Amino acid sequence: MLHWLWVLIVGGIIGLIAGAITHKGGSMNWILNIIAGLVGSSIGEGLLGAWGPQLAGMAIVPSLLGAIILVLIVSWILSMIHGREA
Repeated sequence: MLHWLWVLIVGGIIGLIAGAITHKGGSMNWILNIIAGLVGSSIGEGLLGAWGPQLAGMAIVPSLLGAIILVLIVSWILSMIHGREA
């Protein structure tokens, strides 16, 4: 049970850092940060492997890179959708 709490905390921090690095995380709440961190971790570890330091079962560097990729892709898609509405 405690492991899942750490996974959520680390996922939220990874999502928060990814949003700050991309300057696209201003509108993300804590739930979206957790989702971005967890999904980004899966993407990053799937593409780059699980190397480097690990926390709560997540490789930090690939997870952060995956979350950055995810935030950029989602913000690009949302900008395309909002651009068509204008």
